[in-house]
Amino acid sequence: MNKLHISLPVGLALAFSILATPSRAQTQPPVDNARPKPAAQTAQTPPIASQTTPVYRPPLRGAPATRVGGANRGGSDGVLILGVLAPESTGLTSRARPTLYWYSSIGLAAPLEFTLNDDHSIKPLVELKIPASQPGIHALPLDYTLQPEVEYRWAIAAVIDPEQRARDVIASGTIKQVRPSPTLAAQLSRASQREWPFLYAREGFWYDAIAILSEQIDATPANRHLWEQRAALLEQVGLKIAATYDQGANP
Repeated sequence: MNKLHISLPVGLALAFSILATPSRAQTQPPVDNARPKPAAQTAQTPPIASQTTPVYRPPLRGAPATRVGGANRGGSDGVLILGVLAPESTGLTSRARPTLYWYSSIGLAAPLEFTLNDDHSIKPLVELKIPASQPGIHALPLDYTLQPEVEYRWAIAAVIDPEQRARDVIASGTIKQVRPSPTLAAQLSRASQREWPFLYAREGFWYDAIAILSEQIDATPANRHLWEQRAALLEQVGLKIAATYDQGANP
């Protein structure tokens, strides 16, 4: 709003001047208004360089839970607990073809079934078999391009009895691909690779934080601190069994 040029008493002029001045929030450039904004940072948030573990901040606090966990009471393979390394509500990724991670408490003789769906497709967008012969945390590079701002549900299922599919043990989570804000992109460009999981987690990019930590673990498995960082992230979203696996890993 242009400055008023009407001759007014001093008191009224000051009042109009205050009303005419945009607030700080109004003068900020819009950034990624199409997606939910991450939780605001507080003055008490320590700088990334001083943090020992990443802190995940959901992109939209109070969003409904979308993660599903699976377990059965045991069979010929033993007690099975399946989990997807996903937050309770929809997590973000900046990657069009992210790597997804999941957990199995035991090794299985038969492969698991993986599916990817969106809200508009009747049939799964992706459907494939994935090996699960070893217990622990596993990686699944997604051979499918996610569309921006679309929510997808991904699931893994252990088929206990092919004749009774209602007995399947299923775990699933949701994911959305969005573009990082200019602020986050600038921070990443200046940060070291060690800081990337911290920055992504803080801005709600769960899948990027987990993927980068997991890639760093694969590159330097003897680095115990990386395992502890991933375990801390898993605990923050209630994935305690998978976190316990990382805490007990003996690289």
